[in-house]
Amino acid sequence: MELSGKVVVVTGGASGIGRALARRFADEGARGIVVADLDGAGAQAVADEIGGLGVACDVADERQVGDLIAQARDAHGPIDLFCANAGVAIGTDEQAPDAEWELAFGVNVRAHVYAARALVPEWLERGEGYFLATASAAGLLTQIGSAPYAVTKHAAVAFAEWLSITYGDRGIRVSCLCPMGVRTPMTQGDDLATAIVATAGDMLDPDHVAAAVVEGLAGERFLILPHPEVLTFLQRKVDDHERWLAGMRRLQARVSSA
Repeated sequence: MELSGKVVVVTGGASGIGRALARRFADEGARGIVVADLDGAGAQAVADEIGGLGVACDVADERQVGDLIAQARDAHGPIDLFCANAGVAIGTDEQAPDAEWELAFGVNVRAHVYAARALVPEWLERGEGYFLATASAAGLLTQIGSAPYAVTKHAAVAFAEWLSITYGDRGIRVSCLCPMGVRTPMTQGDDLATAIVATAGDMLDPDHVAAAVVEGLAGERFLILPHPEVLTFLQRKVDDHERWLAGMRRLQARVSSA
């Protein structure tokens, strides 16, 4: 996908990866950019910076997702690219309260489903459309210390795969962004996340991730991996699952003792 002249929606756009994506899409010449976030003032600030539209939106609420898409269409016309980027990192183990599990599923998974429900029929009619799902390397591997995050990010990857398989020959393109550590409000002050990433790769700036996304969209690749080593880790997991699990248990032990 060439971004010049395109209409783009970015959720979770007030900060972090979402803000970097919105800025980069503006630099690439996108015709209309809608920045959405639970933090409406933050979304508007980013939108003002790039000449876009800011919308307050709780992506875990299907009605609000529908309203977001309607506002984007009213402002700029049909949506070419939807970036389901909003995410939450919450919860620890299986004992995490139901409310934390519910929030993780609502933002990290159901929000993607809600957007696809609203967009796929139109995209099928048009014969084109692009869905970018921000998941995580945790969705391909796992997340030490957070069962809700690992489980919901796996589900986000699975849903993106399903969309690609089901509609990929009917004009709908899908990419899935799976970084490891990124310097965002989600990871700032998170010593556990920093310790885990330090054992495997670098903590990247959001602008680096946005550049990888633009490159991945241009090549229409399904997996967009700002940390290339994630592919190696995934191959090791597939090649010998038992060995991979043993290695992850060793990582768990190192992190726990750090």
